[in-house]
Amino acid sequence: MCATCGCGPTSHHEHGYSHGDQEKKGKTIVDIEQDILGENNLLAARNRGFFEGRNILAINLVSSPGSGKTTLLERTLTDLKGELNFAVIEGDQQTANDADRIHATGTKVTQINTGKGCHLDAHMVLHAVQGMKLQADSVLFIENVGNLVCPAMFDLGEKERAVVISVTEGEDKPLKYPDMFHSSTLCIINKIDLLPYVKFDIEKAKEYARKVNPSLEIIELSCTSGEGMHLWYEWLKSKVLTPA
Repeated sequence: MCATCGCGPTSHHEHGYSHGDQEKKGKTIVDIEQDILGENNLLAARNRGFFEGRNILAINLVSSPGSGKTTLLERTLTDLKGELNFAVIEGDQQTANDADRIHATGTKVTQINTGKGCHLDAHMVLHAVQGMKLQADSVLFIENVGNLVCPAMFDLGEKERAVVISVTEGEDKPLKYPDMFHSSTLCIINKIDLLPYVKFDIEKAKEYARKVNPSLEIIELSCTSGEGMHLWYEWLKSKVLTPA
């Protein structure tokens, strides 16, 4: 069971929706959710104020496991080294494997292990930021736990939320996990170099994503071949505010 939101094998990620006929039980779940999210949103506002005050572009990277978030970060941090100042918060249930990969690029990184938790929350990010000494006029990537359900509910104080899917997943991901795609500002479709070898309708994927979120920006790329990476870099640079 997640220590923060309470979802787990016995709750089926209900988050306020009762599958049974016990109205009282369903109401209890809603009340707990409101309390958790209310406290989280207060801390998220605090994080957002800090980021805005120091002109830090905070980007919450979300996806299911294996979509290529860490590989995307590795290549981005390497290719844009010297152009932008970066820092990374890595979220995983266990291990520091991804943080070690980011550290190898020469980027400041902090690992958050959530244990049984299935997502990062604003308090975790606040605690991590307090020990990072972030530079003003920089970019902070927050790589969330691999999960397309619970992270959608938790505002971390980010400016942008980028959801990453890969062509090795189903093109109906936006329809199956609409909250995540509705709350994101950018969708990255990764591993397009594998399109000749997998059954994935990229046009359908984009159609489904825009059905859920008509204003969602979409970028197709491959971290392996480099195809489309320039579009991601252009998007990223367009979001960075030049200090006055």
